[in-house]
Amino acid sequence: MEDEFYGAAYKGSKQHGEEPSVKTRSAPGFGAAAENYMEREIDLNDQLIRNRPSTYFFRMKGDAMLNAGVFDNDILIVDRSIKLVNGKIIVAVLNGELLVRRFHKNFSSTFLIPENDRYKTINLAEFSDFIMWGVVTYVIHQV
Repeated sequence: MEDEFYGAAYKGSKQHGEEPSVKTRSAPGFGAAAENYMEREIDLNDQLIRNRPSTYFFRMKGDAMLNAGVFDNDILIVDRSIKLVNGKIIVAVLNGELLVRRFHKNFSSTFLIPENDRYKTINLAEFSDFIMWGVVTYVIHQV
């Protein structure tokens, strides 16, 4: 994974003037019901970010988490304030290298588990330099 960071600077999108006028057209028998549910604006920062000062964006490089739905070039929203618990997908620094893996801890050992059979599970007991950087809260990818 390459070291590509996106900062947590948040400007917000609440500085709107007038609400935009949305032109609609109904085909006979259709459209009226959908128009009742239409929203004018959605601020994705408000929807996806719980703790702004501790939230960062990363671009995923590689396919280690493919089976978890995290693909190469996806944008990961990572929150550094979330407590580390079993089963969470995390961004970790292991011997100076950034990794995205699933965290697993049992009674005696701690592991970083990939979601792709091409990669091996990492037993953290074998490494001296491990830092949990943050927990992945959302993944954004193009369809």
